[in-house]
Amino acid sequence: MDLLRVIRFAAPLGITVALVSAPPAMLTAQGIAVPVIQTLPGPVDGPVGFQGYLQLVGAKARGEGVRQQAIDAITNGLTYNPKVVSLDRAQPGSTPGSPPAFWAYYARHIGAARINGGRSAAAENWELLGRIEAQYGVPRKMIIAIWGKETFYGKVKGDFDLARSLATLAYEGRRRELFEGELIALMKMADRGVPRHRMLGSWAGAFGNPQFLPSVYLRVARDGDGNGEADIWNSHADTFASIANYFKDAGWRTGEPWGVRVSLPSGFDRSQLTNRLESPSCPAVHNRHSIWKTVGEWRAMGIAPRTEISDSTMAVLFEPDGPEKGAFLLTGNYRVILQYNCSNYYALSVGLLADEIAR
Repeated sequence: MDLLRVIRFAAPLGITVALVSAPPAMLTAQGIAVPVIQTLPGPVDGPVGFQGYLQLVGAKARGEGVRQQAIDAITNGLTYNPKVVSLDRAQPGSTPGSPPAFWAYYARHIGAARINGGRSAAAENWELLGRIEAQYGVPRKMIIAIWGKETFYGKVKGDFDLARSLATLAYEGRRRELFEGELIALMKMADRGVPRHRMLGSWAGAFGNPQFLPSVYLRVARDGDGNGEADIWNSHADTFASIANYFKDAGWRTGEPWGVRVSLPSGFDRSQLTNRLESPSCPAVHNRHSIWKTVGEWRAMGIAPRTEISDSTMAVLFEPDGPEKGAFLLTGNYRVILQYNCSNYYALSVGLLADEIAR
């Protein structure tokens, strides 16, 4: 029997483990080699650990049916990138305290250039967007607003090597489960024929016009122009169809607005509106919303929507900057936007940008 080859890598919680390649006798009935994981004593230096970790992930990908050629296309020559770890650790929102003012955020992140760019993009692609809207039930303005918010209508897509970023963030370990899964999804994209040169994007692994993660691309990306591929990097038709399909997949309700601005009566009593339910996703975001009521019930309390919305629509009240500083009734479709990015400020910005584009 040949000697077993041991590959060391740094695992979560500082544990050092090894991947032992399986001899022929350890093949499954399907012919797949089963990796054996065992604990090893002693520290491992960074470079050796990183390369060993890549081989472990490659073994997991093979177990999920990814061909070795695709694994090699993603992992060959990768090196650890400390820059993306620094960027990840510097993410805003990690410091407890009061959130910043929403309207200052909106002015900084949207502005006239993004609004005017969205109106131009909608006009230039009007017929195509109409076809996509008819197929998926998602309004033109929402599709363009996501494109505008994510990449400024394709101008800013990112130039980080996705494989290197995802491998580094997975190995670093703070969110290993997330990034390791995305790295394997990237290998599956390569196995489907997505060329390696397209695999550039944000430091956190999002890419293309809609800034999808690899797992999202595999799940919802669509061929909108009928040429046999979902090219969300270059094709407007594929980009729009994929964004619309994301919204449809997340539960978008055709004909329902994302929300409306509202006026509150003087002396409005908020004491009985506190949401006491714990959301299974984005709890800190949803905790800032009120309880659910129909729009008709909100009207009966003196709240006046500034644009048309059905009285039967369920909605929550949200005052992002507190009382007397602007208020909204938010529907279930607002929660669909939150599926794209779990942030009230992101979702509000997208909804308001969409309304400005359609104005």
